[in-house]
Amino acid sequence: MYDFIVIGGGIAGTSAGARLSEFGRVLLLEAETALAYHASGRSAALYEANYGHPVTIALNEASRHDHQTLDGGLLSPRGLMLLAGPGEEGRFERDRETMELPEIAVDKACEMVPILDPSHVRRAAHHTEAWDVDTDRMIQVFARQIRANGGTVQTGARVSAIARVRRTWQVSVGDTVHEGRKLVNAAGAWADQVATMAGIGPIGLKPLRRSMARMPAPGGHDVSGWPMLLGTGESWYAKPDAGAWIVSPGEEDPVDEPHDAWPDDMVLAEGIARYQPFVTEEVTRLSSSWAGLRTFAPDRCLVIGPEPGRHDFLWFAGQGGYGFQTAPAASRLLSELVSGSTPSLGPELVAALSPARLRPVGNPRA
Repeated sequence: MYDFIVIGGGIAGTSAGARLSEFGRVLLLEAETALAYHASGRSAALYEANYGHPVTIALNEASRHDHQTLDGGLLSPRGLMLLAGPGEEGRFERDRETMELPEIAVDKACEMVPILDPSHVRRAAHHTEAWDVDTDRMIQVFARQIRANGGTVQTGARVSAIARVRRTWQVSVGDTVHEGRKLVNAAGAWADQVATMAGIGPIGLKPLRRSMARMPAPGGHDVSGWPMLLGTGESWYAKPDAGAWIVSPGEEDPVDEPHDAWPDDMVLAEGIARYQPFVTEEVTRLSSSWAGLRTFAPDRCLVIGPEPGRHDFLWFAGQGGYGFQTAPAASRLLSELVSGSTPSLGPELVAALSPARLRPVGNPRA
């Protein structure tokens, strides 16, 4: 008998499992053969506190200390540069103000990133308050915490059935049935499917595909010290990655059903075409490409807490592209709600994250 059965082994499930392991015995079930196989393993891995919905930004800020201290610190310097081309000045100003990015001269931007084309870049903004996140280490830190507290992490454990029997959850994985007092739904793009399997109504989560292309470092440059580059309206972005260069179209294309996502060649080509005028180095070949699913609730806020009227079923879903940024504070909130302690976040923020906001009044499991 487990106190908590967590379904999903991405950053949501591992962080939730780690926090909850302080209050009881945890079993984490991941369908794939490795943790963080889907969206968590395909993240751009940037911590930028002013990125996202205002509720997400609050979670980002509340996570800052943990990012700086967990396992000796999980962040390394990166920086963020916003760029505008011809006709993009209005969007540039809105993005710059939202993300609190100081404007810099275009020639200064070109000094920092020598492949920028000054004949195309009209305006630039930059700050150093953005960092790369060591995502693999973060996942492993949380997984180790689960095990250290007597919990179990199982990969290759695809859930086939969920039943509520005698006030406990019975979760089937092949021929094995696991029993737990509380069920934690951290299944990412599959979270609505897991809820339905458990007899709980879906909350309208929408998986959206985002693609990425990896290519050699432009012009043979050492890109390790360059900032992440962002087009206005997140129309594209690019950043260093282990000595290479990655470019994303920044798309959010809806998919009918969650699946192991793959990139659309045409979407990649369109994104690279938006990026290409900003730089002098032509994109001639890709070394690899991939895609992941960013899953959002209808209001684009995370979903954290118990299903209304069912405190044995806990939602930890809808992270979108902000799972790593928000994980420390989001998982802490989940554990506070479970333990009955006063949440460290304010009541308005807790309510904005609660599953109750997505349920019709008087019909909590519709």
